[in-house]
Amino acid sequence: MQILMFGWEFPPFVSGGLGTACFGMTRALTDLGHEIVFVLPRTDGDGKPSHVKLVSASGVAVPDRDLEEPSVFQGLSIRSVDSVLRPYLSKGRYRSLLSGSHGSRFLTITGDYGADLISEVVRYGRVAGVIARERPFDVIHAHDWMTVFAGIEARRISGRPLILHIHALEFDRSGENINQDIYDIERYGLEAADHVIAVSHYTKKTMIERYGIDPEKVTVVHNAVTRREAGGIYRVEKDPLQKVVLFLGRITFQKGPDYFIEAAAKVLQEMPEVTFIMAGAGDMMPRMVERVAELGIGSRFHFAGFLKGDDVERVFVLSDLYIMPSVSEPFGISPLEAMLYDVPVIISRQSGVSEVLQHALKVDFWDVHELAGKIMAVLKYPSLAAEMVERSREELKHIRWEHAAEKILSVYNTCLS
Repeated sequence: MQILMFGWEFPPFVSGGLGTACFGMTRALTDLGHEIVFVLPRTDGDGKPSHVKLVSASGVAVPDRDLEEPSVFQGLSIRSVDSVLRPYLSKGRYRSLLSGSHGSRFLTITGDYGADLISEVVRYGRVAGVIARERPFDVIHAHDWMTVFAGIEARRISGRPLILHIHALEFDRSGENINQDIYDIERYGLEAADHVIAVSHYTKKTMIERYGIDPEKVTVVHNAVTRREAGGIYRVEKDPLQKVVLFLGRITFQKGPDYFIEAAAKVLQEMPEVTFIMAGAGDMMPRMVERVAELGIGSRFHFAGFLKGDDVERVFVLSDLYIMPSVSEPFGISPLEAMLYDVPVIISRQSGVSEVLQHALKVDFWDVHELAGKIMAVLKYPSLAAEMVERSREELKHIRWEHAAEKILSVYNTCLS
């Protein structure tokens, strides 16, 4: 089967778990003999993986005849471009987003998660139609709201079925303070797709309750984990008296970094020798730095910044415990990655990964007292940590991308038939 896939991230062009998930699932699909063309906003020609053909949307020549307002926007009203509040979906505004010479236009797409993201999503959608004309494929697989227009336009051109794969929703990212434009795009895509894949029952429930999507239209396919190919396994001798507790993720509302800090302060009152590491970047970073200073725990709390590749492996190997206190987590691959390195994990009950991890320690994200207590229990009692590691090894044997790929193929075949 030939698959045309649209995504916003793919290694080495990643900034979070979306790229990691796309890599794992495409590897499993190609191992089963299927061919994938994966379209990214921009690739810069570096680090193309061998198992898929990466295509950069930036720089694709779009004929002038195709530069009218995209038909996929019919029936959808978008009011603004993120916080910049610039209207753009009039025909005149749409043309102003394009640049190039007469006869065809080359659409510049950076792939950055910035203030102009929705404008880039518009351009990406237009390029998708050109790519769909040029390449043969059987199904379209689009990931998250940034690819909704691309997937719908590719389906309009080709007549092939569109599967929309949801890894996160606007209610996960923003809570009740949603960006209405993004919500509208998500709902538009969920309604327009031939079928929807959700990464957890938690996410499927949100689609049904918040977006009014028919449950029969949604199939749950849990994510999995694969060991990173680029780096080795770093062997270090851990000091039993110097315990390290890790948070690794975007420092945003969704990931609950503030609850991690509050729990850290409580732990340090009883175990002042523990070191806490917060690895990642995000809009809450300044506030988190200030809070650590207010609590007076700066000497035992380190901000590592955004990590990728070998640096992620090193920080896992150095850690004695991994914490994911997410407020709303559709799945959450990072606990599985930590488990690959025999690191015990504590996860939020408000996460999709809690559906597949039956033996991990779980807490409500808001209960910093329970979180602190479980952190201290794991650090104080080596037998508990050892049991958690042993059970994690057994669970990982059954959380494989091969199983996820088989379920995805079943969705493809159902749509094709």
